[in-house]
Amino acid sequence: MSPNDTGGDPKNQVIKKEGRVIEALPNAFFKVVLSDGKEIMGFLSGKMRMNRITILPGDKVTLEMSPYDESKGRIVYRLK
Repeated sequence: MSPNDTGGDPKNQVIKKEGRVIEALPNAFFKVVLSDGKEIMGFLSGKMRMNRITILPGDKVTLEMSPYDESKGRIVYRLK
């Protein structure tokens, strides 16, 4: 196994899910309902802040979540 190989290390794995924004909160936080019905807190990724991508309630988004804390997620893409 090479030093760059993650193997099955859960620290480097992310869970990608899709959801819909239901509420915009201060500091680029959003309430998001996932496709499975679970409601989580989503925050805007740095690239989306840099490129000033606007997220509004009702937008479909893709989130990356940690396997350790599934109550928060990073919004990485706004779907059409």
